[in-house]
Amino acid sequence: MILEEVKFTKNDKADFYKELRKRVNSYFKDNNISKFANFSMVFKTVFMVSLYIVPFVLMLTYLESTPLIILMWVLMGFGMAGTGLSVMHDANHHAYSKNKWVNIIVGKVIWIVGGSDVNWRIQHNVLHHTYTNVVGMDEDIDIGNLMRFSPGQKLLKAHRYQHIYAWFLYGMMTMMWSTTKDFTQYKRYKEMGLLETQKISARTMLTTLIITKTLYTLVTLGLPLIFSALPWWGVVLGYVLMHFIAGLILSMVFQPAHVVPTSEYSTVEEDGSIELDWAANQMMNTANFAQKSKLFSWYVGGLNFQIEHHLFPNICHVHYKKISDIVRDTAFEYNLPYYSYNTFYTALAGHAKMLYELGRNEDAPAVH
Repeated sequence: MILEEVKFTKNDKADFYKELRKRVNSYFKDNNISKFANFSMVFKTVFMVSLYIVPFVLMLTYLESTPLIILMWVLMGFGMAGTGLSVMHDANHHAYSKNKWVNIIVGKVIWIVGGSDVNWRIQHNVLHHTYTNVVGMDEDIDIGNLMRFSPGQKLLKAHRYQHIYAWFLYGMMTMMWSTTKDFTQYKRYKEMGLLETQKISARTMLTTLIITKTLYTLVTLGLPLIFSALPWWGVVLGYVLMHFIAGLILSMVFQPAHVVPTSEYSTVEEDGSIELDWAANQMMNTANFAQKSKLFSWYVGGLNFQIEHHLFPNICHVHYKKISDIVRDTAFEYNLPYYSYNTFYTALAGHAKMLYELGRNEDAPAVH
């Protein structure tokens, strides 16, 4: 399906987003607050990047104790995930700063954790945020035959156990990013003409991928092999552990927001239409969790406020909690849902339940 041919349908819910934007804009104007990063966001940026880099430097230059070096790899895993959730994410949504070059530069921090800012923006901004949980359009719910994230996918026998093996696959996510996934995405996005949305040529994109991936591997894996006190197999295990922790954290934060029992998966009709308004689709396919947990919200970049993020991706996450009451109250006024789990654990349990149902029931949940 060509993206330009897929359109959301304007209906009686279309006024919801117009009114919501008006109220949110008034909040920032009346309180004389910028929608972009503040001092706490800058502090968080330094902290998260340091949580990734400082342990790396220590293991190369100072530490000789095996347990301490392994601890450094663990901290790097948390730093990698935190950098992605709290720093790179906002920048690549152009929500970090009103200065586009600041967003571009900060967004490229994804290079030091093995990813591609261009591919990320296409998958996340162009496809996922536009077509959230739309079967056949949102790549976040279509990762091939390994997992069944939507009722629109074919049910295979192996999916019966996906609620068990999913957590291992989640842990391998960033490892795949740093090796093969970005190249397969490059090929697919080139064929789909999506590289043009990022104003980059295929040749430049491929060259950038090769250079950044090579440098990432030489630095993050090569230098420890040379300078770390661990034997080579210990370094490899530490490297895999770092990626497993980061991948698991990232997946556990993003999946409970969309692949949960409350999700209503939309489909594209033969004429290219989606029988929902865009904002209504966001409300019906997104869930918040642990909104009262300040420390958790701080670490995950406010992405436990996924509803606010999906409706206002260009607003820095440090403001999500403040505007959440506005979003919730407005949604209720327009008879739209506002799904939210009280804790992170209940959100994960909901996701696990959804994986179980999708792995065993051809029609669960009902496709909208």
